[in-house]
Amino acid sequence: MKVIGITGGVGAGKSEVMTYIGSSFDAAVIQADEVGYLLMQPGKECYGPIIRLFGQQVTNISGELNRKRIADVVFHDQEKLRQLNEIVHPAVKQYIKNAIEKERVHGTKFVFIEAALLIEDKYDEICDELWYIYADEEIRKERLMSERGYSDEKIKGIMANQLSEEEFCRHCAFEIDNSGDFEETKQQIDQRMKKYEAL
Repeated sequence: MKVIGITGGVGAGKSEVMTYIGSSFDAAVIQADEVGYLLMQPGKECYGPIIRLFGQQVTNISGELNRKRIADVVFHDQEKLRQLNEIVHPAVKQYIKNAIEKERVHGTKFVFIEAALLIEDKYDEICDELWYIYADEEIRKERLMSERGYSDEKIKGIMANQLSEEEFCRHCAFEIDNSGDFEETKQQIDQRMKKYEAL
């Protein structure tokens, strides 16, 4: 089994790449954001520590965590963000490690892991290689404005906190250019996967 990590800047199209891989190959796809969301549900391991950190004001009437309220707090408070990350990131990584082992037992050929902080959180320790999904900065900005409704200020803030293109390339064995038509992206993925399947 081969474990491949997918990373790249915000708006590069990582989720689109993961959807294609999951539907086209004998591959399990795991997205760290989705795992984080799952682990923050009532009764899951991150829920209690987050309530203790932020207080009841970050819950909805139903008792679920209000992620927007949490995001608003940590956007202005770096210390709270650090503490939140210390709760969520190790739990997410452990969940993913367990999921990889389950797929190994099932005989799955590939496991793809997508995480925004793949390099920073040292996912290279559990991946056989990392892929960098690249898209031109202006294209990423356009996508974030049209698809997510982000303001120019918000986009600049997020991009300023992410790794540089050079840093992504330094850690990743393979780069996919997702700046153009997605059909071109598919061809790049297909060629790389053919190489593995021939081994």
